[in-house]
Amino acid sequence: MLPIEIFPVLDLPLNIHEASLAKNERGFYLLKLSLANSSELKLLGLRYSLASIDARNQVQIRVNRTEGFALPAYDMKTLTFKTPIKIKQKDGERLLLMIEQVISRESIWEVVKAKDALEAYAQGDFSVTPSVLRIPNQVDSPPIGRPNRFERD
Repeated sequence: MLPIEIFPVLDLPLNIHEASLAKNERGFYLLKLSLANSSELKLLGLRYSLASIDARNQVQIRVNRTEGFALPAYDMKTLTFKTPIKIKQKDGERLLLMIEQVISRESIWEVVKAKDALEAYAQGDFSVTPSVLRIPNQVDSPPIGRPNRFERD
């Protein structure tokens, strides 16, 4: 199991309490996260970046992926995502995870300039706090004023 450092984005409705990579029987890693929903909405998924930081504090994005899940309002859950990750950690290298987007049926929260904030964090500059933009989810939300009805002819 490989431990992962978590980059906190405080304005997101989803918090990660623990993160690690667990090796499966095929030799690939699976991302395991302990998540908490701090909003009144059911969350449907997230996009994250997994980066490595070497001894010289150089950041390299290793994985950028979207994963789906269902997390009810104000709930907590530990999930292991089944999408395999192939990664080899070098000596003196640490792994860092950052959530870049959170999706609910009604809203999408997007971290603005996520890579810039991640690089500043890796350099030890903790004064750069990422801002979050919340926009309506017009893909997953039902049409306004029209209930969903499925009738047979």
